[in-house]
Amino acid sequence: MAPPQRQMHPGRQIAVLAGLFVVLYALVFFAGASGSVQDRLHPKLGLDLVGGTRMTLQATTEGNRPPSAESLDQARDIIEQRVNARGVAEAEVVTEGNRNIVVSLPGKNADLSGIAQTAELRFRKVINITNGTGPAPAPTATPAPSGSPNPNPSGTPTAPPAATGAPSATATPGTGGSGGGAEATATPTPTPTANAPSATPNPAPSGSAAPAPVPADVEAARKAVEAKVGPAAWAAASGLQAPDPGTDPAVTESLKPFGQLSPTEVAVLTPQMQFNVPTITCDQLDKRPPGSISKVDQQAVSCQAGGKYLLDVSKVSGTDVGGANAQIDQQGQWVVSLDFKGDGQEKWTALTREAYQNSGQTCDQSTLQNGNCLVAVVLDNGIISAPEIQGVLTGDSQISGSFTSQSADELAGQLRYGALPLTFTAADQENLSPTLGAEYLRAGLIAAGIGLLLVAIYAFFYYRLLGTVIVLSLVLSAGLVFGALVFLGRQIGFTLTLAGIAGFIVSLGVAADSFVIYFERLKDEIREGRSPRSAVPRAWARARRTIISANAISIMAAVVLYIVSVGTVKGFAFALGLATILDLVVVFLFRHPIMTMFANTKAFLSPRVSGLGRILEQQHDDDGDEPRNPRTRTSRRAKEA
Repeated sequence: MAPPQRQMHPGRQIAVLAGLFVVLYALVFFAGASGSVQDRLHPKLGLDLVGGTRMTLQATTEGNRPPSAESLDQARDIIEQRVNARGVAEAEVVTEGNRNIVVSLPGKNADLSGIAQTAELRFRKVINITNGTGPAPAPTATPAPSGSPNPNPSGTPTAPPAATGAPSATATPGTGGSGGGAEATATPTPTPTANAPSATPNPAPSGSAAPAPVPADVEAARKAVEAKVGPAAWAAASGLQAPDPGTDPAVTESLKPFGQLSPTEVAVLTPQMQFNVPTITCDQLDKRPPGSISKVDQQAVSCQAGGKYLLDVSKVSGTDVGGANAQIDQQGQWVVSLDFKGDGQEKWTALTREAYQNSGQTCDQSTLQNGNCLVAVVLDNGIISAPEIQGVLTGDSQISGSFTSQSADELAGQLRYGALPLTFTAADQENLSPTLGAEYLRAGLIAAGIGLLLVAIYAFFYYRLLGTVIVLSLVLSAGLVFGALVFLGRQIGFTLTLAGIAGFIVSLGVAADSFVIYFERLKDEIREGRSPRSAVPRAWARARRTIISANAISIMAAVVLYIVSVGTVKGFAFALGLATILDLVVVFLFRHPIMTMFANTKAFLSPRVSGLGRILEQQHDDDGDEPRNPRTRTSRRAKEA
């Protein structure tokens, strides 16, 4: 026996549904919307419906050999993470051949700048810093009133521009750290003193920085550069043992040909030559091909805020990073929390010990901050941060400073997703035509319309008046789904694809199942001798659990499919889950309340109109032979059994 039903107020539930519609479509029209009404109601369509942008990334390796399948798959996963970090955009990231990764995004001329930056992440100790903006202008003597010339200007070079407002950073040792009791302060752009860089020779490379054999192709390119700049310029550059201040006009003039080299030609020069020659500027170094300083066992030169940094060999790489997240510390400041995985923590501890004690490849005195070395975080060819280490860090670290929410998120993303095992160049980028997609969209909408029409025909034929409930419920569900589709497309980048349309069509079957469960339960209640009015709440009480269970299973299946799938299959799972959830909302806020209201109408009691004709006629026939009291009838049937 079903439990007694509390008095229901169907008008309240329908009012809640109406309020939900008002809120949803208010968000659709006013939350980040612009343009005409049609523009505000336009959902975001996927690549297969409106066309889009496709970029092919080609892996570049030493000797032009194909990369391993494992490294290519790992790179694809990381690039996909970068794409997905922008929202549910139905992007496709697939491997093609043995060296290409193809990235496809919906929309013409889609922004692929961040995706194309397929950089490698390295942690390198800063050995020296010099000016990277070019030679200092030649000094001119200004006659004094007495006729005696002023003293010669100091030969001190111009320091790299200070990064005004650049966030300083601190790396906080973990609780289990030893020797790291002090904070490790980091300045992403350290400001050299007025007399930096020093004219002292660079320290001799240690054993860890022993030069590796030069590949034949690099040696050939280097010979070509030597021929281009001329023997005199090459000899002058090779003789430099420290950064030339650029104040001697004769030396500057002899090194001038290096300023005419292309970034690709600069990339084949030795790190010492790139660093010491003043006519090689950061503008050339920043435009070097991707992967120019990717070798972990060689020193490198990189730039930040107009300063050239001579960097030691890489001791920690991006593959050692376990995670990086932007968060707010106890002082209410934005920081970036950094942790390492596997033996990466040991490598990081060894690197911070070396920087803190200035051991191994020692740092030039002009680069020290409070007596400690800097550690540069290098993404591809550029420095994204250069913290000063003031302790041996044996646990998780924290980079803090003048970060905003956006800059902290950006740095965390670079640390988290910058660990590609390969270097890529953009082979080509093209826009895909939406013509075929428009035909698919038309076919999908026709299929959805035919499905709805068939459901409506069946509903009116079999359930008659109750078919009105079915059709109205489907219309309301469609309205909620469409509003959610437009809003989510604007807020999180969800796009409607053919797979998503298929998910919505499948959800029609889920909605139809709940109708059948409810109405057939209603028939069972009437067969047991109850009146249609009393059968409605009892049928709902018994059918509700089954409806919730069936929809919950569909939602769980959609969640699992979304987690384990890739590409457009995710769109199918998302659409199916969204439509199922909204169908449950309509079930509770419209279907049951409207059935309660219909139960009080005369049309509902008519066998021909309500769709319960045969059951009600059978009940009337039975009423002539059996008592009207359902309990008496049930008892009699029990005795006969």
